[in-house]
Parts: sequence; C-alpha cells; structure tokens
Amino acid sequence: MANLPVMGGGELGDVGSRPPERANGAASPSRDDGIRPVPSVRARFAPGPRSIWKDVPDALWNDWHWQQRERITRLDQLEKVIHLTDEERRAVVETDAEFHMGITPYYAALMDPDDPSCPIRLQSVPTLGELTIAPADLEDPLAEERDMPVPGITHRYPDRVLFYTTHNCPVYCRHCTRKRKVSDPTTAAAKRQIEESLAYIAAHPEIRDVVISGGDPLSLSDDRLDYILGRLRAIPHIEIFRLGTRNIVTLPQRVTDDFVHMLRRHHPVFVNTHFNHPKECTAEAFEAARRLADAGCVIGNQMVLLKGVNDDPKIVKELNHKLLLMRIRPYYIYQCDLSKGISHFRTPVETGIRIIEHLRGHTSGLAVPHFVVDAPQGGGKIPVNPDYVVSHEGKRWVLRNYAGKEYEYLEP
Repeated sequence: MANLPVMGGGELGDVGSRPPERANGAASPSRDDGIRPVPSVRARFAPGPRSIWKDVPDALWNDWHWQQRERITRLDQLEKVIHLTDEERRAVVETDAEFHMGITPYYAALMDPDDPSCPIRLQSVPTLGELTIAPADLEDPLAEERDMPVPGITHRYPDRVLFYTTHNCPVYCRHCTRKRKVSDPTTAAAKRQIEESLAYIAAHPEIRDVVISGGDPLSLSDDRLDYILGRLRAIPHIEIFRLGTRNIVTLPQRVTDDFVHMLRRHHPVFVNTHFNHPKECTAEAFEAARRLADAGCVIGNQMVLLKGVNDDPKIVKELNHKLLLMRIRPYYIYQCDLSKGISHFRTPVETGIRIIEHLRGHTSGLAVPHFVVDAPQGGGKIPVNPDYVVSHEGKRWVLRNYAGKEYEYLEP
C-alpha cells in the first residue's frame, strides 16, 4: 500500500509533523495505572480484522502515524481490500473532485469485502448517490460560515463556540456535513488562524464552553493539542471544552497513554465521538474509550441517522448498549443534515421518532439519546420526540407510557 503524503503541511503540529516516540504509540509503563475492566466485559468486544494487512507487524499496525500514512486514497488501493461493484468503481473516480476518499487500514479492514451494503463500506466508500444534488442540499447547511466572526470560530449560541482547528480526518465519512472544508488542504487552520481564534475567545467573557472540532482535532499532534488546550484553560471564563472526534471509531490507535496523560492536565475534558453502528465497537475502540474514561474524560456519542446503516431500532439499541459498556453515554441522534450530495443517506424524520419510541421504556434511560434536527440555516439543534401527551385540560393531564397505556396526572 503506497504511502499517502500528509495534507496540510503548513498546519503547525498536524499529522506527520514528527515521528512517533514509540513504534506502537504506547506510553511507558509508569504512565499506566493498571486499571482494567472485568474480563467478561472486555470479552464482548472482538478485535478488528486485519484483512490484507494481516502480515503487518503489530508495532506498525498499532502506530497511528502509520495508519494515517497508509490510508486508502486511490481506486487501485481500494480494489485490493474489497470487491468493488461497477457503480462503486465509477463513484470513486467521479466524486474525487468534490470530496476525496480517505480510509485508514484499521477502518477499511472492518468492511465486508463482498457486501456493498456493509454499514462500514457505506460510510467510507463513495457511491453514485453523492453525484445527485437534491433541491434542498446546501453547501453550508448549518450556516457555520455566516456566524463566523473570525476565521475558525462559529459563535451562534450565547455561551459557547465551535473552534475549527484542522481540515484533516483519518477517514473522510461520505455523510460529512462539512464537506466544503474537510479533506481540502486550502482550508487548513494555520498558526495565525488558531491565534486569532484564541484571541476572540479570550476577548468574549460570555463564552464558557468551547467545542474543538475540524476535521478531527486528534489529527493534530499531542504537543499542538496540549498548546491549544493550555491556552484555553488559561482563559478565566472558559469552564469546559469538548473534543469532537471520530478517531475512537476510525483510528483508535490515536488514543495513546501519552495522549490521555496530556489530557489529564486540562480537566474537565469532555469528548464527543461518533459511533454509528455496532460493528464499529471493536476491542481496539473499547481500549481507546477505556484510556479516555480512566483518565477522567466524560465521553458522549453523537450518532447520525443514516439510511441503510442504522435506521433500525434494533441496531441503535445494540449500539447504545455496547457504548454504555465502553463508558460512552449515547448523547444525540442527529437527523442527517442537508449537505450537498448526501440525500441518499437521509431518512424521514419519523424514522428517528420511531427509534426513540422503541428505546424509551424498553431499555434504560441511559441508552436513550436526544433525537435532534440541527436546523438548516443555523437554526440550531431542535429536539424531536414522540408525543406522549394524550390530552390536557386545565390541571388534568392524560399521558401514555411506552406500552401504550394511559395514565391521569392531576396538577396541585
């Protein structure tokens, strides 16, 4: 597999900016506190397969720099891993100008080589559906650029901002809502932009919460992230920050002991990740989540509702149960955004409501996330829920429970 030149060389501290300190990315034994989950829990998570990389030494396979360098970016590379359909072959070529392909060996090995409807394959291999631009599709569906007072900061809500730190991701998800920026080296957040963003945050005392996003901020080096988090933690009015990352799903080797040791210096640290299907819950992902949780990070999951991937209540319940075993709280289910070229992924809104109805009462509340529509044109996240109110007259409420039975509640 040919090496992939790392994009965005002008972005300080991005992947490839320095060689790994250890071949497998692991920290010294003194960094490990020895905490391990009970064997019966760990045993429920099978290691990911190796596919064509079965002869790659563990030291390389477990090195996140190697995984990033060896990403699949070309048709000839992909053909060695899966049996492509004629449509997929066409799509890889014809979609490249709009949105590049990039798949880590780890994530590519999770794909079923013979099934075009494999949920991992649907998320990572281009399809001809991406060439269809629906009337409702938007270049910037959430109007992030409109609410950008300085390059790299979206300030929409009163007390929080989104901080764009990199254009790069280990895997370029085909349902990406930020296709206009992600995978495009011209959108790299260079040093000047990072400094201007930090200055904006420091100058606005109403900001207490920063969502660090991209691309994927874990594409940055530990040193660069340490610098950004340290600068944020030094601002008196910043209370929390959230790292928005899919590395736990697509490149769990990135979560090294050195990395989580660095995060410990900046608590409270919240991590929001993006598992979409139970097949992504491997032993490697479990270990990445363990390291983050043992380091004191609070982890939440933001699933995107995708046709053919997870639009089935049984799949979502299985995913959420596995996430809880990984100490990841199901946080949001997002209705798929109106990004250009992803209408083939979008489901009716009723699908999400039905999923919530099949979760509420049928499993613990911990496994029931919020279903939201991130409203187009910057309207923000709007919760959409099943209607459990049968009637309301004065102080009398008639409510139905998860089983469809009705109960009366009288207000004082």
